Amino acid sequence: MPKSSSSELLEKSNVARYIQLASLFRGRIERGDWVLGARIPTVEQLSKEFGVAGMTIRQALDQIEKEGLIERFRAKGTFVRAKPERDLWCEVQTDWNGLLMSRADAQISVLSDTAAVHLAQADFDHGIVAPSYRHLRRLHQRQNTPFLVADVYVDDRIKSLIPEKNYTTTTAMRLVSELPGVTVADARQILSVASADVETAQLLQVSMNDPVVLVQRLAIDQHGALILVANGIYRGDKVRIDMKLLT
Repeated sequence: MPKSSSSELLEKSNVARYIQLASLFRGRIERGDWVLGARIPTVEQLSKEFGVAGMTIRQALDQIEKEGLIERFRAKGTFVRAKPERDLWCEVQTDWNGLLMSRADAQISVLSDTAAVHLAQADFDHGIVAPSYRHLRRLHQRQNTPFLVADVYVDDRIKSLIPEKNYTTTTAMRLVSELPGVTVADARQILSVASADVETAQLLQVSMNDPVVLVQRLAIDQHGALILVANGIYRGDKVRIDMKLLT
């Protein structure tokens, strides 16, 4: 029997098939393809649809059952119990004033702090890289749930101007926004979408290969120096990007 297109797509990924299928089933529930209270296809039907063994289907269903999305009944079948939570309380700001705002109820902790780190000029299209940076890895949480892990690099030549308490209380851009003798002449924000690797999954308390949003923020001073680089990774299920197109 020829392989289905779904089966071929599953084979192309290095991610375990049951994890791919669990994500796909989760999406069907979220979109309403499998409606609340409805019985979903049997293991045999899903096995035939995706061209995988029944054991793989059962592993995928086990995943979403643990999340409370489905419920199994002997001799009756498997039914949709709930939709995946989409608590989008973390908004990625897209204007300068928004980037300076601290999020309500957010806690920032410093996971590591490294001195005299060097960045490569070839990695940046904007600004002149400083001789060295202070590198802090910070974890942002709200209601004890992590939503952002960020690597922040501050130009060593201005780090003494930043009060130490600010590293656990303010956004990355705000660290350099009001320093004496320093003017942020240019600021950039670059967004992309990726999937969580093992380390990111552990820090953000998500499953490996779950979607994440990568945000790089750059601050350039009046002399063209790249005084701040912030590479953030947001949980895909906790973030929203809202852009105003007309003023």
